[in-house]
Amino acid sequence: MSVKPAEQQKAFILAGEHRCSGAFAEVRNPFDQTLVAQVCQAQSEDASSAVAAAAGAFAHTRRLAAYERERILRRVSGEIAARRDEFARLIAREAGKPIRDARVEADRAVNTFAVAAEESKRVGGELLPLDWTPGSENRSALVRRFPVGPVLGITPFNFPLNLVAHKLAPAVASGNPIIIKPAPQAPLSALLLGKAVLAAGWPGEALSVLPCANEVAGQMVRDERIKKLTFTGSAEVGWRLKGEVPRKKVTLELGGNAAVVVHDDADVEAAVRRCVQGGFGYAGQSCISVQRVYLHEGIAEKFLTGFVEGVRNLQVGDPLDERTDVGPMIDREAAERAEAWVAEAVRAGAKVLAGGGRDGSLMQPTVLTDVAAGLKVACEEVFAPVVVVESYTDFDAALRRVNDTRYGLQAGVWTNDYRRIFKAYEELEVGGVVINDIPTYRAEHMPYGGVKDSGAGREGVRSAIEEMTEVRLLILNMN
Repeated sequence: MSVKPAEQQKAFILAGEHRCSGAFAEVRNPFDQTLVAQVCQAQSEDASSAVAAAAGAFAHTRRLAAYERERILRRVSGEIAARRDEFARLIAREAGKPIRDARVEADRAVNTFAVAAEESKRVGGELLPLDWTPGSENRSALVRRFPVGPVLGITPFNFPLNLVAHKLAPAVASGNPIIIKPAPQAPLSALLLGKAVLAAGWPGEALSVLPCANEVAGQMVRDERIKKLTFTGSAEVGWRLKGEVPRKKVTLELGGNAAVVVHDDADVEAAVRRCVQGGFGYAGQSCISVQRVYLHEGIAEKFLTGFVEGVRNLQVGDPLDERTDVGPMIDREAAERAEAWVAEAVRAGAKVLAGGGRDGSLMQPTVLTDVAAGLKVACEEVFAPVVVVESYTDFDAALRRVNDTRYGLQAGVWTNDYRRIFKAYEELEVGGVVINDIPTYRAEHMPYGGVKDSGAGREGVRSAIEEMTEVRLLILNMN
């Protein structure tokens, strides 16, 4: 039913209209548990209606001219910029992200839609001569990309605006209807963004934003009318969903266990500064957060001294306080899990150089050393403000330690020796190697994704457009 919800009640978006099923879920501030909103939950019949609307809308969106798609995307970019502070405060309240970082996320979303506006004009192709063999004289092929059809995007809590943008903007740019299933902990930014996209002129039937139970999301995943699934979240869930739809186009952006190697020719002070930022920003709740640091023995003491000091100086607290560097984890359960993993490492002989404690959902920024390779904090994704630091003597051995995990998203290498740079590029089992910076770096237009359990396919606006389109040949016989 169509609704005009109360101030703290938020309707979902079904085919461009605000609806409510009568079922609600609470969104609470992770810092103090105050109620942010009650969000209407889409039911099975709502999901069916959204998929049907998307399938019907495809006949229209696939024929939208490039200038129309570009215009819509630029309007969305401008709307996010105009409402930057509103988006930032919403991110801080629903996801617990420190307000300074929330503003950065809003700025990134502005850029994501601006990049998509540019790329919407470049969904092109090529003319391919076919006369490589006898019998193919005067034959050519026109190669073009065409939109695949309705897209389902499932997004996580940690970037509740920009990771939604990284699914929504490429869908618009490529002419595909899209349904967004946002994270239950932080759906409000996605709903506000959905309103902006509709106001910008995107056809209503081609957009739904449906907070819903996992069972309802699974129904949409399996629906044959959904032609493309793009999922960001845990490895366990992502691979299971891919297994359920083996014939469907699927992009998975999953977990990580990002490592940094700092060699003895590096700018140590810069490495320290960036590793503090990369390890503890948003309480380490990023799949490319710095989790492991390997230091050449020649600079290990200098790095550790500065690193531990920097970590101890981080301000932990209310995400709406301008002074806060590290806010809460998404909930108390997540913080308790991180605390338990640290305790497990300590029992096995690890040393705590900083932090280690917890207060509710606030996990103190923690630095560990002497951690055995098989412990969870070393080989799994901790997704918390916890960094493991170890030393090495041999660069090649350090690269092997980086690879000693089931994940392979991004890695950082600090060195100015081009031989080591290309050695790392060739040997590291990751989707991206970042030189003289942290693996937490990401630009909106670069191909982004991982190998091993970190995912399949690539995001980044241009790459996502390619994943949401199919190549089709027109073979010309000019004889």
